Amino acid sequence: MAEDDDTPVDEEAMAAEWAAMAEGGAGNEGIDDEAVAAEWEAMAGADEPEDAAMAGGSAPGRVLDQDEIDSLLGFEGDEDEGEVHGIQALINSALVSYERLPMLDIIFDRMVRMMSTSLRNFTSDNIEVSLDNITSVRFGDYLNSIPLPAMLAVFRAEEWDNYGLMTIDSSLIYSIVDVLLGGRRGTAAMRIEGRPYTTIEQSLVERMIAVVLKDLCGAFEPLSPVNFTFDRLETNPRFATIARPPNAAVLVKLRVDMEDRGGRLEILFPYATLEPIRELLLQRFMGEKFGRDSIWETHLATELWSTHVVMEAVLDEQEISLRDIMNLEVGQTLPLNARPTDGVLLRCGDIPLVRGRMGRSGKYMAIKVDETAAQYTRSE
Repeated sequence: MAEDDDTPVDEEAMAAEWAAMAEGGAGNEGIDDEAVAAEWEAMAGADEPEDAAMAGGSAPGRVLDQDEIDSLLGFEGDEDEGEVHGIQALINSALVSYERLPMLDIIFDRMVRMMSTSLRNFTSDNIEVSLDNITSVRFGDYLNSIPLPAMLAVFRAEEWDNYGLMTIDSSLIYSIVDVLLGGRRGTAAMRIEGRPYTTIEQSLVERMIAVVLKDLCGAFEPLSPVNFTFDRLETNPRFATIARPPNAAVLVKLRVDMEDRGGRLEILFPYATLEPIRELLLQRFMGEKFGRDSIWETHLATELWSTHVVMEAVLDEQEISLRDIMNLEVGQTLPLNARPTDGVLLRCGDIPLVRGRMGRSGKYMAIKVDETAAQYTRSE
């Protein structure tokens, strides 16, 4: 509406300007031309502020460069720092940031080697077990992400008085059943969706779970002996709840390959289950002693035995005022409340060491030790 009202006014002003130019002298042509040019520029740029206001900024048509796009999406920054920004921070909000347990890598690497041997003996087939990764997740998010159908085995750590969870996906289930029942090599395992697992399939999978749990016990044995016992087998994740949904847990993903068959096996430990051995899992290598070094202890003890200390033999102690000390004169006598047969205390600084009797050994004054520091302190 404002543009429609201003248009007639601008046209009248422009007509008056042209009339003035026609009537004016030759000396004013340059000034009139500049005025007309300025008038036309003002009219042409009258709509730009409105367009800029509609665009929501003072620089209409501005295009973001690649760095600004990466910053918005959260792809900038050093990957080593592990910091996530922008949209990536929203996507990864379900991940758990928890302390790293270095010893778990050693334990499950040992377990992978043991499983490769035990599963070969169990199936009489060539089986390769590999460790994908070890991550921290929330228990509820993990249950919601399990691809169904699958079998979930709940096992109990007796010494730690808590539970763990093992997930076997459908590909590994059908592969194990096919191998144990004499399926031909080179043929993919038959998979029928939408039907529950039969009793035979569950029994065969339970036998494989027993083998895996035995290897898991052997992997933890050098660090902390524990016995994992099979508790129950579930096919519905809702019935395999062993912790509260927001609780943090350690997820270990394993890959089992049998030539052209195989599948995934996942082991989940809530952090509450690993809490009894958390200090041991924080070690960087097996048998690490925090804050102690036997070599340094031996060296320190050797140097201490050869250290020279100054000892003082105290015959008697008295407390007098500073006034009396300032009034002491040359030749004045200080009486001591000690006799030649009284005990003498040997001190190193303010620490009492031994107590004995004063005597003479050759040309030296000597003290015969009667009580050690512990006995002297106890008697007082």
